[in-house]
Parts: sequence; C-alpha cells; structure tokens
Amino acid sequence: MDIVLPTFILKPDENEKFYPSQVKKIADNILAQEFDRIKVDDKWIEDWTAYGDDFEELSKDIADKIKDQCRKELNLPRYKIIVQVTVGQRKDQGVRITSRCLWDTSTDQYASASYQNEFVWASALVFGMYTD
Repeated sequence: MDIVLPTFILKPDENEKFYPSQVKKIADNILAQEFDRIKVDDKWIEDWTAYGDDFEELSKDIADKIKDQCRKELNLPRYKIIVQVTVGQRKDQGVRITSRCLWDTSTDQYASASYQNEFVWASALVFGMYTD
C-alpha cells in the first residue's frame, strides 16, 4: 500500500507571488483601453441615467478582462483573483472607495487602479488571495 502525503503548499514560490505593481499596470492599461475606446465610439453623454445598465455591463466586462489578463500574463497558479470595478459620473462630486479583508499578510495582496476623463471616473480593486 502506497502512502500519499498531503500536497499543501503554504507559501508561493518567488516567481508565483502576487505583485501589486504588475497587477496595477494590467488594470491601468485595461481601464484606459476600455474607456478610451468608448469615448472614441462617442457614447459619452450628459444624461447618465439613460445609460445606467450599459455602465453596469461595462464594469463587469472590465473586471473579467482584468482577471483574465492577470491569469494570462502572471504566474499565479494558487491565487484566487477577485476584481471589483466601480464606475461613476464626474459632476462636481467626490467619492471614496475602501475595502477591508481578513487575510494572510505574508501571501495575500491587492492592487488598485483608477481612470478618469471629463465625463466619468473608474476604480478597479484587484485582490490576490493565496489558497493552499
């Protein structure tokens, strides 16, 4: 009878870590590409409420693209990637986005990216949670 030992890996290898600077570059690029593309398509409007559902779908699409690109470009085999994208209209107002997590500070990290133009602002939070 063979004895099979557990396959727990408690810490990622150095080349398999979630580095916020690399993730931020990916998120920044995707936010800029998506919102600049939409601006070129001339979808920016004064009446924000008419396009509410479109922006909801857009934020989901951007979150999926950020997650997919992180998986493709970065070597993060044992990380759960969680992406939250928030989009808002710029109309002489402010916003503050915060989050809080319970995690292992030696392996889990997050990155944030933002974008704004004269009509809209967007924020992306990308969390990397190591799973063993």
